[in-house]
Amino acid sequence: MIVFRLGRIRTPQGPGMVLLLPFIDSFQRVDLRTRAFSVPPCKLASKDGAVLSVGADVQFRIWDPVLSVMTVKDLNTATRMTAQNAMTKALLKRPLREIQMEKLKISDQLLLEINDVTRAWGLEVDRVELAVEAVLQPPQDSPAGPSLDSTLQQLALQFLAGGAPSPGPADTLEMVNEVEPPVAHVGAGPSPKQPVAEGLLTALQPFLSEALVSQVGARYQLNVVLPSGTQSTYFLDLTTGQGKVGHGVPDGIPDVVVEMTEADLRALLCRELRPLGAYMSGRLKVKGDLAVAMKLEAVLRALK
Repeated sequence: MIVFRLGRIRTPQGPGMVLLLPFIDSFQRVDLRTRAFSVPPCKLASKDGAVLSVGADVQFRIWDPVLSVMTVKDLNTATRMTAQNAMTKALLKRPLREIQMEKLKISDQLLLEINDVTRAWGLEVDRVELAVEAVLQPPQDSPAGPSLDSTLQQLALQFLAGGAPSPGPADTLEMVNEVEPPVAHVGAGPSPKQPVAEGLLTALQPFLSEALVSQVGARYQLNVVLPSGTQSTYFLDLTTGQGKVGHGVPDGIPDVVVEMTEADLRALLCRELRPLGAYMSGRLKVKGDLAVAMKLEAVLRALK
C-alpha cells in the first residue's frame, strides 16, 4: 500500500494491517505479483511488403511500487502501448521469412527494448512471446520479378514457359531439320541433350565470385530428379577461386548432398522457393550439415 499523507508520499506500507488517519491520509494499492496481458493482433507490414496479423503475450511485475505510482498514471495502458510500439518498430525492419523463422530472437529483443522504457516506471517485463496469427498478404517483391538478372529470366522462360519463341541456338535448328525432325518436335522445351536443370545451373556461373566463395566455402552435389523419373547429378564448388558449377560429381568429397526435383530447382533459382522452406516442407532432401546446406541462400541472393 502506498500512503499519501497531506499529499506527501510515505514509505510503502504492508502487507498486513495499516493505520490510516481519516481525512489526512489517502492510499493506493499496488499488486507486486507477476501479471500478464496480451497485445491484441494487429495488421503490420513487413520490410518486403507482406501484411500479417501479429500479437504478443507479455508477463511483467512491479519491482518498485513507489515509482509505479509516482511516474505513470495508468501503468497497464502505458505498458501495453509501449509493447505494441516496440513490436511494430521491430517487425517493420524485417522481411516475412525472418519474422517467421526467428520469433524467439525477436521476442528477446522486444524484451530488452520494453524494459529500457518500463524500468524507469518501477516495472520489469519478465517474458515476451511473439505470436504470428496469420499472413494476410504475401511479400510484394516477387522473387521471379525484375530483380532477377535478364539472362536467368530468359533461360527460365525459354526452358519452362514453352510459349513465346526465342532465338534458340542455330545448331539446334539444324539438328531438327537435318537429323531427327520427328523426335525433336515432340516437346516444346529445350533439346534433350541439354536438360532444363543443366541450362539453369550453367546460368549461375557468371554470378559466382571470390566474395561468394569466401562467404560460403563449401562443395555441393546436386541430385536433380528429372520429369522422366531419372536422376541427374550436378555440382556447385565454392571452395576455390571464383567457384564453378557443372554436370557430374564434384572433384572432391562434397560437404553436402542435396536432392530435389527439376521444378523445385527452377523455383529456387527464381527465388520462388527458399532453401529453408523447401527443407521444412520435404521438397529439399539434405545429406550432411544442414547449416552448410542453408548457405545456398547466399548463392540465391547473388542472383539479384
